[in-house]
Amino acid sequence: MRKNDKLWMIILFCLFSLMLLASPAFADASAVAASDGHAWWFWPLVLLIVTFIMGVVAVLAGVGGGVLFVPIISGFFPFHLDFVRGTGLLVALSGALAAGPGLLKLNLASLRLAIPVALIASTCAIIGAMIGLALPTNIVQICLGATILGICALMLTAKKSEVPDVPKADKLSSMLHIYGVYQEASTGEIVDWKVHRTPMGLALFVLIGVMAGMFGLGAGWANVPVLNLLMGAPLKISVATSKFLLSITDTSAAWIYMNKGCVIPMMVVPSLVGIMLGSFVGVRLLKIAKPGFIRWMVIGILAFAGIKALSKGLGF
Repeated sequence: MRKNDKLWMIILFCLFSLMLLASPAFADASAVAASDGHAWWFWPLVLLIVTFIMGVVAVLAGVGGGVLFVPIISGFFPFHLDFVRGTGLLVALSGALAAGPGLLKLNLASLRLAIPVALIASTCAIIGAMIGLALPTNIVQICLGATILGICALMLTAKKSEVPDVPKADKLSSMLHIYGVYQEASTGEIVDWKVHRTPMGLALFVLIGVMAGMFGLGAGWANVPVLNLLMGAPLKISVATSKFLLSITDTSAAWIYMNKGCVIPMMVVPSLVGIMLGSFVGVRLLKIAKPGFIRWMVIGILAFAGIKALSKGLGF
C-alpha cells in the first residue's frame, strides 16, 4: 500500500471516529460510565490501553484480536455482554477488512474456497447473533466460558500441516471448482492444491458461523483447523482465506448487533484504535519474541477469562 493511501485511510478513520464521538449515543454512554464514580473518559482510556496490549499479543501469538477481546473485556470490565459482543465483531472485522485485499492480490486468499463457506457461515452468523441476543445473559456467559475453554483445548492440541496430502478431490469440491495454484515465496515452489471432505467441512461451518454470531468472536481459531487439517487446504491458503472469510461472516452478524443498539462509540472507538496501534507494534516485535512463551501466555489468559465467564454465568 502506498503512503498516500495509508494517509487517506488514517484521515478517514479519524473523521469517522469524530463523527461517532459527536453522536448522541456517545453522550448517553458517557453518562452511564460516569455513574459508577469515575469520569466519563476513565473506562474508554483503560479500554484503549488494554486493547493496545491485546493487539500486540494477538500478533505475537498468531490469533485474531476478536477471540481475545470478548472473554477479557466481558470478564473484567463493567460492560454489558451485548455491547462487548457487538464491539468484538467490529474489532475482528476491522482487521479482516484491512488484510483482505492484500491477501487476494497475493493469490493466497482463495475466492473459490471462500464463497461457499462464506454463504453458509454468514447466514449462520446472523442466526447466531439473533439467538445470542434472545437468550438470557447468564446462559450466554456460561456458553461463552465453555467455548473459550474449548478454544484453549484446541490451541493446546491442534497441529498444523504446511501442505496436507490430498490424494484426490471429492465430488463436491470438484463440482464447485475448489482448487488453485500459488507460489511458495520462501522456496519458489509452485503448489497445486485441492481439498477433500468438503461436505463435512461445510457442515462444521454451520456451527462456526452460529458461534461467531452468538459470542461476537472472530472465528479464525476454528476456520484454520477445518480448512487446513480437515479439508486439506495448504496452511497459508487456510490462514489467508480465513482472514478474508471474517470480513463477510462478521459483517453479517455485526449488522444485527447494530440494529439492536448494541454498538456504542465509547467502546468501539478506543477498542479499534488500541487494536490497530498494538498490531503495528506487535509486527515490529515479532522478530525478537519467543512464540512458545507468547502462545502459553495467551492460553493461560484465555483459560482464566473462560473460567471467569463461567463463574459470572453461574452467579459465583
